[in-house]
Amino acid sequence: MYLHFTNHFIQRLFPHFIWEMSVDESIIYLSFDDGPIPEVTPWVLSLLKQYQAKATFFCVGDNIRKNPFIFEQIVKDGHTIGNHTFNHLNGWKCLKKDYLENVLRCEDYLSAYSKKLFRPPHGKLTSAQSLALREEEKYKIIMWNVLSGDFDQSLDEKTCLEKSIRYTKKGSIIVFHDSIKAKKNLYYTLPKYLERFSNQGFRFEGL
Repeated sequence: MYLHFTNHFIQRLFPHFIWEMSVDESIIYLSFDDGPIPEVTPWVLSLLKQYQAKATFFCVGDNIRKNPFIFEQIVKDGHTIGNHTFNHLNGWKCLKKDYLENVLRCEDYLSAYSKKLFRPPHGKLTSAQSLALREEEKYKIIMWNVLSGDFDQSLDEKTCLEKSIRYTKKGSIIVFHDSIKAKKNLYYTLPKYLERFSNQGFRFEGL
């Protein structure tokens, strides 16, 4: 069970998280979780380049370790880099100490490219983990107000696109995934999403 749109009631329950950006201009903040992987990330980068679009990639440290050249291409293309833990951990199933160690292990691979942006895998972390990340490690925790649902293999491609478009507005942070599980929906949705909002005068920026 998940929501394609994070309403303001939920956002107010967690005011220390960043859910969307306050902007007057027509800007969308694309984000991609779980990469980099050779099967999907280079395709995403090529498509973004076609639309002169920038994004934020919340990378899994172990995937950076396995695919350093793809990670370097993300950086070279001018995208923003964020931390998504080293092993894609579910914070609700981890002790605070273990979770923080995993985040910092990922940070070692982000090195000079990090802006101290963090997104918890599955959107799940405890209040103790959140507090430590924000106050001790000085991370900004980035959530979203639009979840494409591309990872949901029971969701058909047209519905994925329709919901992604319906809930997007100025300042939206939308989540896509450069992962194998999301590939079917992503390959259908992302080109049409970029085309739709580009034609409406939006631009795409990293956080």
